[in-house]
Amino acid sequence: MKPLRVSRPFMPGYGTLGASEGNGLLPWSWAEERLARSHDYWLATVTPGGRPHVMPVWAVLLDDRLWFSSSVRSRKARNLSNGPFASLTTDDAEGPVIAEGVVERITEVSMLERMLAAENKKYGTDYGMDTLDPSENSCFALTPERVIGLDSSDFTGSPTRWSF
Repeated sequence: MKPLRVSRPFMPGYGTLGASEGNGLLPWSWAEERLARSHDYWLATVTPGGRPHVMPVWAVLLDDRLWFSSSVRSRKARNLSNGPFASLTTDDAEGPVIAEGVVERITEVSMLERMLAAENKKYGTDYGMDTLDPSENSCFALTPERVIGLDSSDFTGSPTRWSF
């Protein structure tokens, strides 16, 4: 995945520097590496009534998308069935990466097998396809439209936004 545009996010009141100041804009490889290695992620969805809902999930970066699963009866899965937009952020508050985009429910068996293999490898698990039984569990893939990251060691000079 290659960003179409890289810029400094608008952060009024935080003293952010121009795009060429501080450490400058972070490279996409910086964000991609963190999206791939994060152990836990925070998923933000919106309820039908417009309230935010945030829950921790495991995820894998595969085919330029962030994949995660959930019980079909969970609030997050029900929220995503009402509206396909979500944010998924890494668990590192010192170097966070936040991906915003469209979420698609994945049902194609070959894609589910690839996701499960990637998840088992990343987390050291040995889950079988029964864990993705579509009557009980949903598999989702978030395609980033915008990603924001920053390195807290250069808080004012590192914030970067990648648009796709």
